[in-house]
Amino acid sequence: MTAPTRRPVRTSAGDPRVRQSRPPRRRPQAPPLPRPATYLLLLLAVGALTVIGLVMVLSASSVQALRVHGSSWYFFNRQLAWVAIGTAAMVVTSRVDYRLWRRLALPLLGLSVVLMGLVLVPGLGIEVSGSSRWLGHGPLRMQPSELAKLGLLLFGADLLSRRSHLVGEWRETLRPLVGIYAVLAVLLIAQPDLGTTLVCGCIVVGLLFLAGTPLPSMGGLVVGAGFATLLLARIEPYRWQRMVSFIDPFADASNTGYQAAQGRVALASGGLSGLGLGASRAKWGFLPAAHTDFIFAIIGEELGLAGALAVLSLFAGVAYLGVRTALRAPDRFGLLLAGGVTAWVVGQAAINMGAVVGLLPITGVPLPFVSSGGSSLVPLMAAIGMVLNITRHGRRPAGLRAGTVPRRPSGS
Repeated sequence: MTAPTRRPVRTSAGDPRVRQSRPPRRRPQAPPLPRPATYLLLLLAVGALTVIGLVMVLSASSVQALRVHGSSWYFFNRQLAWVAIGTAAMVVTSRVDYRLWRRLALPLLGLSVVLMGLVLVPGLGIEVSGSSRWLGHGPLRMQPSELAKLGLLLFGADLLSRRSHLVGEWRETLRPLVGIYAVLAVLLIAQPDLGTTLVCGCIVVGLLFLAGTPLPSMGGLVVGAGFATLLLARIEPYRWQRMVSFIDPFADASNTGYQAAQGRVALASGGLSGLGLGASRAKWGFLPAAHTDFIFAIIGEELGLAGALAVLSLFAGVAYLGVRTALRAPDRFGLLLAGGVTAWVVGQAAINMGAVVGLLPITGVPLPFVSSGGSSLVPLMAAIGMVLNITRHGRRPAGLRAGTVPRRPSGS
């Protein structure tokens, strides 16, 4: 008996009994977006200011470095090391999602307050020219008030973004932010450091303005801050002398108006084109703090009006790009963070250059990215990195959203 023959089973694609194993369809993804123009331009402007700062620190400090430390490169080498650290911090913050930094607002602010309190402890704080602002030993020093600027900025941006629906309630927004600023101001005035107090005030005012705080409340705050500044200057004789002498420094050019007068002489000596790089006469012991607070005077002397306007244009570019980033931020925290960093840079630069040219009293504020000093440079470059990250999270062009691929025209 023969075994029955089996019919061959058809395995065609149309047979419903047979499952065809197909590779899973991949979801189309958008090509990686190039860095926006704002990112590149802001990076270029900050890089140009930093390079100008390195060159001018070498030129302005060479005489003092040779006389005190035996090498004309002493302050330049230190500044170069700080630039490397600041660049590393900027790279890190530009790659980390800016929203994650809001978690560090309170810890960073608390650490700043503790360190600023330690500055006032005898034996711990380092006193220079009558001010106790530094912690550390030897060349390894840090200024906690510079870290406080970043902490105040993150705290204020986080607070005002979470309570955006309560912007008209001054108890919920204005009072806590101004209260934290008042604590920092008391510690800063005790050092004393009126300049950093004013810069922190610029950050607070910028944040409140961007958050939509009612103008009457803003006006009252600004008037009250101005009155408090005049009162603090009046109760300290040396502050009041600085406040008065900036109007006419040549009236007491050998005493209270000496630094302001020498700064104006340096600027006037530069003329339109300057004396030439390295040819400054003010750095030969005539102008105090030539490579720190008054480096803008050396820029005007060696590079002339053209060089001074170039630096001013770079700061104007940073201001424009910062505002543009804030307006294109994807959320309220990004808007406040970018706007607060812009207020920080612009406010500090205006206070510094205003003191050098004689429009404002001398407060001892460094020129951002240009003056010598790592305590100011590193936190500021870290903050710029956060702004760079916001530019990469900004509004994307239509057709390049996540999960879509731009279609090619038919026939291509």
